[in-house]
Amino acid sequence: MSERGPATAASHDSSPDSPSAPTTTVSLTAARRTSLLVTFILGGLTALPPLSMDMYLPALPQVTDALNSPAATIQLTLTACLAGMALGQLVIGPMSDKWGRRRPLLIGMVVYVLATAICALAPTAELLISFRLLQGLAGASAIVIARAVVRDLYDGDEMARFFSTLMLISGAAPIIAPLIGGQVLRFADWRGVFVVLTVVGAVLTLMVWRGLGETLPPERRHTGGVGSALRTMRELLGDRVFAGYTLTGGFAFAALFSYISASPFVIQEIYGASPQAFSLLFGLNSVGLIIVGQVNGKLLVGRVSLDKCLAVGLAVVTAASVALLLMSTGVFGKVGLTPIAAALFVLMSAMGVVLPNTNAQALMRTPHAAGSASALLGTTSFLVGAIASPLVGIAGEDTAVPMALVQLACALLALTAFLALCRPWQNHTSPASSSPAGA
Repeated sequence: MSERGPATAASHDSSPDSPSAPTTTVSLTAARRTSLLVTFILGGLTALPPLSMDMYLPALPQVTDALNSPAATIQLTLTACLAGMALGQLVIGPMSDKWGRRRPLLIGMVVYVLATAICALAPTAELLISFRLLQGLAGASAIVIARAVVRDLYDGDEMARFFSTLMLISGAAPIIAPLIGGQVLRFADWRGVFVVLTVVGAVLTLMVWRGLGETLPPERRHTGGVGSALRTMRELLGDRVFAGYTLTGGFAFAALFSYISASPFVIQEIYGASPQAFSLLFGLNSVGLIIVGQVNGKLLVGRVSLDKCLAVGLAVVTAASVALLLMSTGVFGKVGLTPIAAALFVLMSAMGVVLPNTNAQALMRTPHAAGSASALLGTTSFLVGAIASPLVGIAGEDTAVPMALVQLACALLALTAFLALCRPWQNHTSPASSSPAGA
């Protein structure tokens, strides 16, 4: 497969503020160094959403007490951030197709830093929810543009491998974030978590400004306005296979996010684990995701079809969800934390195959509108995840059954979308890569 590659990102002009200027020739060694830097920056951008979510998780019970609000209300701070990231991608993705990747990304990152700083000062749950929404809207720029940049640089199996490489970096975020959050709570209250996130956002913004060049040249940008962007998205959704991979990834992400949203209460309140023990268990699950993601990228891609890998991953997620439901409903009698944690480990590890391969398969069909396609992928995932989040707490804080039910339902819907729309037994012909109307 072709690789339009790292040299494109490496050869930006000497002025960071002039991304559309002619590129310069760089040596192979410099290109490799820049490629590693770009990989690290893209990994950091894709890690920002899990950092924003997971560093905050150990503090959820404390926020509930500090703001004198019920758990269901405080869980809306997660939902608001997730919904913001979903809706923000619909705006920022098409913007990046029109104006390039760099400018929308920098604006979004600056707003993210400011919104996160205000979250640290929020005196009420309502204000915290509001600024978590703004934080998500701005933070959407990181994930949607990172995916679009990967599509600008790579194609085919190379793109799937690169997504798996990014998981080595972004997958570390769920490991590090709860650990950092748990340690911050030793020395500060929940507001300290948002102070740390503000610093992380500021550092990442500086790295983008200094180290990430423009990857979408002017001749490949869309010139249409809002109407053109909407037509492009409609055409993308009209592609049955693209829609299938988008829904498959969205429902799989919702199964993952139902775990993220419910696990602080399930692990700490029901099974009595400390915030630090919860952070360690959460980190162990993320190690599984990273390992499986690297096996996918280094060993499977190019040897086994992406659809076969995806089918196995979805089957494992479904089986783990069934096991969790059976254990939480008492079919096997009263079970302790260890069996529950083992099933959650299997479920999260399988996401290392499911998520990068759905992204790659969908984006391979959209070379002409990577920003819009990335927006639809991300928006679907985050919106379905935002819907799943409050459902896991619908029966209160004393049972894990809602979490298991939501996970199983999402896994079955993902499997159904994959089989009914993607039809992996057929040979897919990519749609013509000519630009849609208005491009």
